[in-house]
Amino acid sequence: MQRVEEQIKRLIDEINYEEVSRLFATLSGGKRLRAKLILKIAKDHEDAPLLAAIVELIHAASLLHDDVIDEAMTRRGKASVNATDGSKTAVMLGDILYSKAFTELVVFDKLVAQTIAASVTALSKGEMMDVKMAESFNSDEHLYLDMLYLKTATLIEAAAKASALLAGKNAASHALYGKNLGLSFQIIDDILDITSDAATLGKPAMNDFVEGKCTLPYIYLYHAMDEQDKHRLVSLHTKELSSEDAEWIKANMKHYQTIEKSFALAQKLSNEAQEAMKDDEELVAILETMIKRSY
Repeated sequence: MQRVEEQIKRLIDEINYEEVSRLFATLSGGKRLRAKLILKIAKDHEDAPLLAAIVELIHAASLLHDDVIDEAMTRRGKASVNATDGSKTAVMLGDILYSKAFTELVVFDKLVAQTIAASVTALSKGEMMDVKMAESFNSDEHLYLDMLYLKTATLIEAAAKASALLAGKNAASHALYGKNLGLSFQIIDDILDITSDAATLGKPAMNDFVEGKCTLPYIYLYHAMDEQDKHRLVSLHTKELSSEDAEWIKANMKHYQTIEKSFALAQKLSNEAQEAMKDDEELVAILETMIKRSY
């Protein structure tokens, strides 16, 4: 990963603007999941660290824009750029990171570059879908999973596929692995938003629902309820939840086992990804670590 961090630093330094360097230094690098995938899949290719750095810049740009859209004041437990320097600055920093990433992407083989570039279009479409869907209570599981794929899984899918192309490996099986890893990872995150406390999350628990996001546990809960309870659940959508309302939702989720049902889907997707990569112990280990996160 040191090689990736060195490439990221080089790319930021080449922008040659002290304000960009200052702001980028405030961002948390996170798990670097996409970079780690690229390094594991194309570990012997000299350009793998650069590809990983490009993908991490794209991911960072998407999070900057995401925080502005959500009006989020924190990111990974730290103050977001839009909280410290304003949303205009956060949007412009995101634009600079996107632009720099695409500038560097052109040095790669056409198919590799197209794979990453197409995922950014899909990611942006997913963001727009997410915003639109938050305007009203969404009870459509398939629509939610489509949005989740575009917004979250597509860049992980692209990272896995592009690095497989770089290394001369099976692109289709690696793409399936990346897609299912991304979907199952986000489903687990959605569960943790409900089951973890604010200190662990770095934001209020059940914040997704308050922001208008109807994740799988809420969708499954809606379909399990009678009409009266459905009406109450929908009426709480996008509202600040009282402790009584939050406990009512959690008690019903426990009763109808909607957390368990959501986890079962994440496990199914993870199993499919493991089957696709059954001969790669390192990639299977990533899935096993992800799926075992406490919920």
